[in-house]
Amino acid sequence: MATVTSFEALERPSRSELRQFAELFEPLFAASSEEARRQAVAALSQCQTIPSAVAFFIASQPITISAPFIAASKCLDDQTLITIARTQGAAHARAIVRRENLSPMVIDALVGLRHAPEDVQAARVKPMVAKSQPDEAEDPARDEALRERLRAMAAHVVRPESDRLGLRTITAMQEALLVRFARNRESDLFATALADTLSASRWLAERIMLDISGHQLATTLKGIGMPRNEAMLILERLYHHLDELEGGVPQSEHLWDTLDADECGRRVEAWGRADRYTYEERRLTAAEPAANQPATLRTASSRS
Repeated sequence: MATVTSFEALERPSRSELRQFAELFEPLFAASSEEARRQAVAALSQCQTIPSAVAFFIASQPITISAPFIAASKCLDDQTLITIARTQGAAHARAIVRRENLSPMVIDALVGLRHAPEDVQAARVKPMVAKSQPDEAEDPARDEALRERLRAMAAHVVRPESDRLGLRTITAMQEALLVRFARNRESDLFATALADTLSASRWLAERIMLDISGHQLATTLKGIGMPRNEAMLILERLYHHLDELEGGVPQSEHLWDTLDADECGRRVEAWGRADRYTYEERRLTAAEPAANQPATLRTASSRS
């Protein structure tokens, strides 16, 4: 905080001062407490000039820390905002939506990424009207027509989380089994149920569970449409550290909120395809020795 306060006091930091601050900030940030990080980020969100590397670094932090900076900082240009939305997911995109005067380019990018809620539609109307009629008063009828058109466009792009048509979705029975086995910490039975849910091999289920951070299992649960509350229970039962509070919120919730449902679904499907390919390869490899035996041996073996 002393470093940030000193930097804030500089009305027009020189190039060397900006470079020195960029070099100091990341290691100090990494060594600071959670509360100190939040205070530092909140203070820097009001600064007019920040090194671009520091701005990108802050905006890429977990949303519980970066939200005020993403929503308010004037040091984030359009391209940086679009990059953050593409790389960090829905929670960061929602923070970008709260910014004032979003440019049409950023709004288009958010809509294209399926992160734009209805308030983006309203934000998109004014720039379009201003562009089409720079010297005339806004026409209420035309404004409303633009709003309706944008709502219709967004409806095709933004898929509600409840719409899982064509996606692998957990059934009520599978959900109940996973919750039961997790509650009783029956890891072996949980792995069997998870493999069945994914229509995959036991090997894939075990590999997912072996990620002790819980990230792969959280990705899997979100990708198959597991309800949030049940997912929190499963993660906290199987990975004890996710039950610990971070800023008054369980780490399991922080993890869950950083995941994008669409990306999780794509990742789970990719794992499934790789698993099926590997399983088929193993089956063919196991069948090869028998196929390569002489016919007389195969006949004798079948008779015996």
